[in-house]
Amino acid sequence: MASVPVIPDSYNHVLAELECLDPLLSALRLDSSRLKCTCIDVSKRWLALGSSGGGLNLIQKDGWKQRLFLTHKEGAISRVACCLHDEDYVAVATSQGLVVVWELNQERRGKPERIYVSSEHKGRKVTALCWDTAALRVFVGDHVGKVSAIKINTSKQGKAAATFVMFPVQIITTVDSRVVQLDYLDGRLLISSLTRTYLCDTEREKFWKIGNKERDGEFGACFFPVGKNSGNQQPLIYCARPGSRMWEVNFDGEVQSTHQFKQLLSSPPLPVVTLRQDPHYTGSSCSPQSLSFPKLLYLTEHCVVTWTERGIYIFLPQSLQVLLWSEVKDIQDIAVHKSELFCLHTNGKVVHLSLLLVDRCIERLMRRGFWTLAARVSCLFQNSIVSCRARKNLPLDKLEHLKSQLDASTQQDLIAQLEELIAKLEPLDSACSSRRSSISSHESFSVLDSGIYRVISRRGSQSDEDSCSLHSQTFSEDERLKEFPAHHEDEQLELENVSHASVVVEADRNETFLPFSIPLSFRSPSPLVSLQAVKESVSSFVRKTTEKIGTLHISPESRGKHEAKDDEQLPELTLNPVASPQEEKESEPQNCQLPEEDRLRDLKAATAETIAKLQDPLILLEPQCMRKVLQEWLVFLEEKFSQEHSALSLKKNKTVCAENQRAVLEENLQVAPADRDPVEKEQSGILEDCIEKENTDETCVSQTTCENGTDVTGPLGCGFQVSPPCTIEPDVLKDLVELTTLCFELRVFSAGSAEAEESSEGSLPPAASGTLACRFMRSYFFLLDLKRVKQCILTTCANSPNVWETYIAGLKEITCHSPVALAMESEDMLKILKLLHDLGPWDDSPLLLAHAQRLYEKFGETALRPLIKFHPSILPSDIKQLCRNDPAHFLAYLDSLVKSKPEDKRPFLLRSLLQPESVRLDWLRLAVSHDAPQRANTVDEEGNPRPRSHLFTWGYSQLILLLIKLPADFVMKEKMAGICKSHGFWPGYLFLCLELDRRIEAFTNIVHLDDLSLLNGEDGSIPETIEEWKFVLHLAQNHSTASHQHSPQNGNAVSNGGPSCPDCITVENVALLLAKAIGPNRALPLLQECGLRLELSERFTGVCEILRIAEKRQRALIQSMLERCDRFLWSQQA
Repeated sequence: MASVPVIPDSYNHVLAELECLDPLLSALRLDSSRLKCTCIDVSKRWLALGSSGGGLNLIQKDGWKQRLFLTHKEGAISRVACCLHDEDYVAVATSQGLVVVWELNQERRGKPERIYVSSEHKGRKVTALCWDTAALRVFVGDHVGKVSAIKINTSKQGKAAATFVMFPVQIITTVDSRVVQLDYLDGRLLISSLTRTYLCDTEREKFWKIGNKERDGEFGACFFPVGKNSGNQQPLIYCARPGSRMWEVNFDGEVQSTHQFKQLLSSPPLPVVTLRQDPHYTGSSCSPQSLSFPKLLYLTEHCVVTWTERGIYIFLPQSLQVLLWSEVKDIQDIAVHKSELFCLHTNGKVVHLSLLLVDRCIERLMRRGFWTLAARVSCLFQNSIVSCRARKNLPLDKLEHLKSQLDASTQQDLIAQLEELIAKLEPLDSACSSRRSSISSHESFSVLDSGIYRVISRRGSQSDEDSCSLHSQTFSEDERLKEFPAHHEDEQLELENVSHASVVVEADRNETFLPFSIPLSFRSPSPLVSLQAVKESVSSFVRKTTEKIGTLHISPESRGKHEAKDDEQLPELTLNPVASPQEEKESEPQNCQLPEEDRLRDLKAATAETIAKLQDPLILLEPQCMRKVLQEWLVFLEEKFSQEHSALSLKKNKTVCAENQRAVLEENLQVAPADRDPVEKEQSGILEDCIEKENTDETCVSQTTCENGTDVTGPLGCGFQVSPPCTIEPDVLKDLVELTTLCFELRVFSAGSAEAEESSEGSLPPAASGTLACRFMRSYFFLLDLKRVKQCILTTCANSPNVWETYIAGLKEITCHSPVALAMESEDMLKILKLLHDLGPWDDSPLLLAHAQRLYEKFGETALRPLIKFHPSILPSDIKQLCRNDPAHFLAYLDSLVKSKPEDKRPFLLRSLLQPESVRLDWLRLAVSHDAPQRANTVDEEGNPRPRSHLFTWGYSQLILLLIKLPADFVMKEKMAGICKSHGFWPGYLFLCLELDRRIEAFTNIVHLDDLSLLNGEDGSIPETIEEWKFVLHLAQNHSTASHQHSPQNGNAVSNGGPSCPDCITVENVALLLAKAIGPNRALPLLQECGLRLELSERFTGVCEILRIAEKRQRALIQSMLERCDRFLWSQQA
């Protein structure tokens, strides 16, 4: 007998289709090609099905017997939403954008009636409907981003109130793109659009943007209510992110952590239990899935369900688990209620699935007489059945009965597999039969691994659906987890692919859902304790100060509220390994330094005092006062961490502790060079510094003092300080990072000197200021928020390339021991790029820039184009800095990035990259000056276009036209028109002339270009008034015929011949165009008025006669149709 793959015991849930709804759809006539189901919703009582014919079917779920049919003449039903707290109400959106609210009157046995019709979204596509969880209020979202609220007044409040009081529609907000999903809970409305998620307090009318990182596409979001036993814990919010990720957000809209499910989705899909086909399980793992979740729906107590075009996915986000995923193709929408899922497919079919424990599923199949299917499911999930959890629902006698129902002649293999399963159950069941019989029928039990029976009372138990709660199912696993030792792999944390946000863990998170069989290498015990201490130690006044300081940041991207998110890290250097407490105790007698608490006491006090000062509005709103406060604080920072100050103190104490320090450092450096981390590298630097300073005289100290004083153009000193010289508490480190980064942004680079005042006031020359910025970065690189520093360099230090070079050098120093840096010497480019991709997701980590710089330095322009795969982790502004010495390389990268997107999404991408707006002019100048025709071939000596020069091929014409056609103000369009004209890019120049309403100038250039198609196109360049026609005719008359005979052939242009050339601008061709536009009867007098009648040939006369005949026939046809309509209307009236 061939072995059949068996599903691991960690999977004990399954999706089952126990009822087929095809007969129901057939009875409702929703299975035809003319009429099909378009939308779906479900509540405790009703299943609502909207149809393409405008009908709404409400079917009672109890027996599928009672049915209501509501008709709508306003078009097909596009959305439907049942009110969960009062099932007598249902809201419907039609294809015309109308929203209709129905009262079903089921309690009074009356007819359903419309109680509200909203036309606020008329003419738009309603994309989301959502009911208030307490009041009778409906929230509506459409495809342009408008969100409104409809408050309902019903007949239950009295007929007078229902008749005379109609609440107006309330406009909640208008977001930047199409509304993807709406959700509501406890006074908060969650709005998910194509670009981001918004949280709205509908009572206080407050709005928050969730996270700082935008997205592009359909991504859902939902509330996650807390359980009944969670005390005062607030609900959570989960927001879908690209790459199979979710943000976990608190109820105030602050991102707490990011959950990555990409690797967890490499497990094979579980089969769906259905009568349509036998369940099949391959057992072979698939590649990790990088998915976009279009909607997120809350399911049962701890689950979130979503779907893609490939299948259905159910997550346990609080415990970072994939409960299951199953392949179900072509899903359009899903409606959920408790553990039930109703799936609407793109072909209009509806499938009813239930999320069940495996033993519950088998029990129900046996109860319905589906013996073969029950046996196959039992064999597939035999590992789960053997476990103690399933024994109470599937005892041995039930499995024996199941085997007896199979056909011994045709199902021998299935019977043999079932007998193998029964054999695994026999020893335990036979040994425990006497004890099991003594347990009351009102009680259930589970057998622990130790053999102890755990009795659970069943009095007042819930139904089968409710009892499959994940909370009750995994309650005993908590005890199991305590018995199993936790096996954690010791991993080297790479700075470039591990962020602080990826290990944020809440102490009150439910840990019982982590199966011990799944290795979670990132859950090491030590970060849990330390990071929880970080979270609890950060005080509220630090958060407020961060928000206030953030409003003064120079970078526009960093003005928002600081929050932990998937794209934002704390300083990466805090992840550097530090010595264990035991090692520190052993090394204390050998060190001559003071204890760290005493060493940083003054700095801590000064930091707390500075933060308190920065809360004062008089200081916060005055940049000069802020600089003064930061200069006073910088004195304490330089005293503790400045490299120059450390050199002086080390010189004074070298006779006391140099030997001991050298011995300790040499002992710590007894490792392989490839395994040295940044902390060990820093220790090595200190050792070499000690040796060097022992062999020098006192003049070195005085030179160092001069460098720290007035010698601005002097050397930058020693290397980067990329790791803390001592252990710093996380909350203290956070404050230091905030203040140090603020010093860099406000250009406070040194304390207590004339140089410091000149630098902060901006009176220093750019070169000197750049030198100070470089020195500051080298000294305090471990205390800088690298993302904010990068943005500050791009916006304020663009003219100081040495600042950017210093920043990149620091990033290289951090990543010098990464696998990418080591592979850069021996591997080819494709292998390095694959390694970079495997180390992802990078989000917007600045460390990726160091690897990009290494790739560009080694492989040149060929390395830039593949970097488009890392957008938006690497932005065009970063690439422009990398290849600032060769702008053509940047232009090739930008063109490849834009062309990598579909055509309809390219303008949106390009507009998001143009920050600030002045970047557009720089990019346009680059595009029209590279891979372009010579200016002498497009512009003549007088500055006019050469004939047919608009047909030349421009290498970046698509990029140029995209830049030109994006929305812009009047001044920007004028500047772009000047650039296009000076370089001879005539298609763009003509477009901008029409945009600027400079039509006369546009027509003049069209005549010079000598192409009739420019007047006869769809871009609006055809003359609109009689004066414009006269102007074009005179231009054509004055146009020299010599230019037609001697102009060069450009592109696919034909030779410019005489007046008979069909696509040249001649008097006759323009006259024919005029006759087609206004008719021959009006055109001939106008031509005679201009004195051009004699220049026209017989061809013109013939064409005019044909136009007259066609016009006469068209008028006769219209008259005939009007008479028929008139007769028909009179007959209907009679």
